[in-house]
Amino acid sequence: MKRDGAGCPVCVQGTSEHFSRVDGRDYYACAACGSLHIDPDVIAMLDAGGSLVGDYTEEYWEQERVGAIERARGMSLCRAGEAILYSRRPVARFLDVGAGPGFLLRELQQLIDPDAAIFHGIEKYPPPYAAQGPNFHVGDIHGMEGPFDAGVCIEVVEHLTPAMLDGLIHGLAAVSAPGSLWLFNTGMPEYVRNEDPGYLDPVHRGHIISYSLAGIRGHFARHGFEVRAM
Repeated sequence: MKRDGAGCPVCVQGTSEHFSRVDGRDYYACAACGSLHIDPDVIAMLDAGGSLVGDYTEEYWEQERVGAIERARGMSLCRAGEAILYSRRPVARFLDVGAGPGFLLRELQQLIDPDAAIFHGIEKYPPPYAAQGPNFHVGDIHGMEGPFDAGVCIEVVEHLTPAMLDGLIHGLAAVSAPGSLWLFNTGMPEYVRNEDPGYLDPVHRGHIISYSLAGIRGHFARHGFEVRAM
């Protein structure tokens, strides 16, 4: 049942009004930070260990397979190049956070790092068809050893509750070299509202939150990061 005036789980300070209903799940828009989020009760359920799509099972990954290949050879490759270009320090070690099947890692190694000295990837729930090769790590970022100079996190944070996001940022802070740069790619509220309302997808893709810059800045600032728009 939809409810207006709910507290925003992203910025905490704002209140949210009903935005849309997708596959039986209500989404809300925060009047303060602008983030779009699923029902706070669902967020609480996820934080307690529940799931909307399972632990990213074989069915989920199979539907993502073609898109993952296309991104690794196109958009994701461009994002990695941008992260290296904009970095203010030499990039000796680079990490793909939430690497999925590891296709981007494989492309980067084949193109510019045949000795696998620079590029790493970390994925908690890799699919059965994940790329086999060096520096593809299975697990959580908290198990990684740093430091890393730069990296990307592509189409990941929209799956995460604010508490999960804080955990990810905490892990990044632990493996980040001073002045490191991390490029995040995700569907932000302006994109969802104006270009792709279907981006909010709780059951099939597990997209539960569209984070705004205003909503996300505080989460990163607590761990020593500065957030800028691209």
